[in-house]
Amino acid sequence: MDHQKERIKNGCQKILEGINSMSLANLDDQQVHSLVMMREIARGVVDDRDRKVTRSDVITALRYSIEKMVCSSRDIIQILSRMSFEGLDDQRMHLVTRMKEIAHGVIDKQPRVAIARPNLLAEEVGFVDEGMQDSPVVESAKISNGDALIDGAQSMTNEDEMLDVEHVLRFENEIDEIQESLLPCFEQFLMWPPNDCVTIEWVQDVMVILEQASQKMLPSEFCHVVPTLLVDKLTDAACSILCKEPNCVEINCEGEDSRVIVVGAIHGQFHDLMFLFKHEGVPSENQIYVFNGNYVDKGAWGIEVFLVLLAWKVLMPHRVFLLRGNHESRYCTARYGFKKEVWAKYGDQGDDVYNKFLECFKELPLASVIANCVYTTHGGLFRSIHAAPSQRPKRNKTHRVDLGSLAELFEVKRSCIDCPYEGPNILLSDVLWSRPSNRYGLRDNTGHKLGLWWGPDCTEEFLKNHSLKLIIRSHDEPDSRAGKDDDLGNMLRGYSIDHDGESGKLCTLFSAPDYPQFGKRRCNNKGAYAVLKFPDFASPSFHSFKGTERPMVDPYVDFGANNIDSSKLDSSQSASTSTLSASERFYPERMRPEFDFGALGIYNAPCWSVELPDGSGGTQVVEVPRASLVEGLPLPSNIQEPHKAAYEYLFELVAGLKHMIVTRETENRARVSALRSRARKRKGQG
Repeated sequence: MDHQKERIKNGCQKILEGINSMSLANLDDQQVHSLVMMREIARGVVDDRDRKVTRSDVITALRYSIEKMVCSSRDIIQILSRMSFEGLDDQRMHLVTRMKEIAHGVIDKQPRVAIARPNLLAEEVGFVDEGMQDSPVVESAKISNGDALIDGAQSMTNEDEMLDVEHVLRFENEIDEIQESLLPCFEQFLMWPPNDCVTIEWVQDVMVILEQASQKMLPSEFCHVVPTLLVDKLTDAACSILCKEPNCVEINCEGEDSRVIVVGAIHGQFHDLMFLFKHEGVPSENQIYVFNGNYVDKGAWGIEVFLVLLAWKVLMPHRVFLLRGNHESRYCTARYGFKKEVWAKYGDQGDDVYNKFLECFKELPLASVIANCVYTTHGGLFRSIHAAPSQRPKRNKTHRVDLGSLAELFEVKRSCIDCPYEGPNILLSDVLWSRPSNRYGLRDNTGHKLGLWWGPDCTEEFLKNHSLKLIIRSHDEPDSRAGKDDDLGNMLRGYSIDHDGESGKLCTLFSAPDYPQFGKRRCNNKGAYAVLKFPDFASPSFHSFKGTERPMVDPYVDFGANNIDSSKLDSSQSASTSTLSASERFYPERMRPEFDFGALGIYNAPCWSVELPDGSGGTQVVEVPRASLVEGLPLPSNIQEPHKAAYEYLFELVAGLKHMIVTRETENRARVSALRSRARKRKGQG
């Protein structure tokens, strides 16, 4: 009997030593519960205790662990105060500064422990500073000398009764819910890899840490996990690769086990992107990913989506291809949420980070050709630059639009952050904004003022001219096709076969399920992606998937004004102006400014539409063109909203008006010069 008891004690001693040597830094609540429970039971056997583990045992362990953290924090501050920081780079200086902040936070908010009556519940126990979880000291701390290090005051149990954490820990703000207190506490942050060497382990860490952070922390804490220095480094590394890629990248697929996964619009739905990687696997030598753009806007995690994809691009530049969507622009990101997302997550540094992303957007290629038979892009087909007009046609006038070629696509200057309405670079607008139709021919999209409509005959001609068999494009959300007379698919499965001709097919692909993330009306749609395999890459299989569970967050964009469907209003509602805003009642149709100046009490602000004489005694509404260069931007960071958005709107409008005046003056002078030249020629002939 004694021999058996000794064997049990030896076994428990080994368990105790094993747990004491472990780090609890990355464990969840339940894992910590189990380990602390096991350790306390094993200690009781080793110490020949004949009583059960009590609350006071756990409280004492917790008290001692927190006291050790406070003492360690004081030591850290003393050591750092004696150090010389000369020669440290920006990243290491950021870490040192962060460490000091964490240590001071621990001391300033050290817990008060009920020492006098340990048998009572610890009603006076406080909570360590939220920043403590970021500390490298906590990361590497061990359970030593039999004392439990409880990360984030994690809860503990014994085998006979569950210890109610809500009663053991009472925070100074009297919030009893442990989960609420843990939201801003996150123990990991990202560093740029040494020697600029991006590895698959680092990219996988990026994915894991960002996914955990999205569940546990507030947007304002995001900059602690992903510092601006890392954003700068990653975007610079990606841009150095993207800028060398042509407008239309050629993707060669070799090997019988090669396959390509094409993904449509993601719109900041980070958790659905993570589902895709987990379900289909990450990029590899035999698995290529092609993303058709629209990574940001309308969802809460556009930064996370884009950073993860950039990380994979840097790691595997010939296995990950990132194409540009129409939302990768200053205009869309300012209107549909991404700009506000960056501000929410980076505060005073938001403008610098936002401009860094814009610079990266400009480098994204526009299309791809896979295995010499599949063409992918965000919007679709485009006009011939040789037949494109120098400016948009006047109202009620049409002009001939010819189909463009891939050779012309290679000539597009994609460095414009916003798509032009006219001019020689209008192909950029076509590629990003065009939409298919069942009506034959190629014509301007007068509704959006950007891009084209093209019919089945254009799809057939494009495929035949370039020896292609399939087009996979994106751009169309389920709500953009709802209630339309066109016979195109409704996109509720995440994809649609829009044209099916002799030479091949046209497919539309959308990869954001349960879209949009914010707004009163959800489409209840599935997302989808296409899998292309050897040997017939032109015969893809489409995989639909439902939306994954995602945390609740506040929206970065107000969809209320954008989701009004006037076709659903009855006649009495349509005739009534009582539901219209002051700006809607004041401005004529098509002449309402894009920015709501009503927030500033201004209801007669200028807009992008101007009324000019049409030469026949009437008037016509003319759109002011967008200028590629805007003087005065970016604005100083001390200008606050809504004034900042108003200033940006006005600066862009002034730049457009200047561009319009210069263009018209140049054309008028050229016309006058031509008339004079013809007049002189006639006079000479006479």
